Amino acid sequence: MKNKNLSALIKIAVLSAMALILMLFDFPLPIFPDFLKIDLSDLPALLGSFAMGPVAGVLIELVKNLLNLVIRGTKTAGVGELANFIVGAVFVFTAGTIYKNQKNRKGAVIGLVAGTLAMAVIASIANYTFLIPLYAKAFHAPIEAFVQMGTKINSSITGLGTLVAYSIFPFNILKGVIVGLVTFVVYKRVSPILHR
Repeated sequence: MKNKNLSALIKIAVLSAMALILMLFDFPLPIFPDFLKIDLSDLPALLGSFAMGPVAGVLIELVKNLLNLVIRGTKTAGVGELANFIVGAVFVFTAGTIYKNQKNRKGAVIGLVAGTLAMAVIASIANYTFLIPLYAKAFHAPIEAFVQMGTKINSSITGLGTLVAYSIFPFNILKGVIVGLVTFVVYKRVSPILHR
């Protein structure tokens, strides 16, 4: 039992370190405001969630963001890391829970689709209710400044609601699809290593 727990902790630590490295390679997409950047740092957490269960995936998300705070510091007064953790945790927990109950290709696909939808919905609600207001406080800027960043990309963005509807929600859908596809392709290849 002790060896099994130690093995799980080592795997979580290694996957968290991999997630931190992937977090370094983020980039904006021209169809979204600059503050929305895409990366593959949820990939190791999804792999861990599929191999060791949804709680392991959430722990990987937590450790990744704590490591990022300690090693790189923060440019957002911790709001970016909080947002990354909440959104990533919802994604990997939802996908991992479904896969845990149906460990086959169909379960993986259903889990990844459900995780993507849950992530997009929770990201939208969280950004509308408290994350964007927290960003505004952290940057000493009005919420309107974030709305204007969206308006530059899409003239239909006229307020916080449309910013969420036309930027936050589709961004998280796209991110979930990209990370989900990569996870689907690589999981079976790395699964034997994660199950040792």
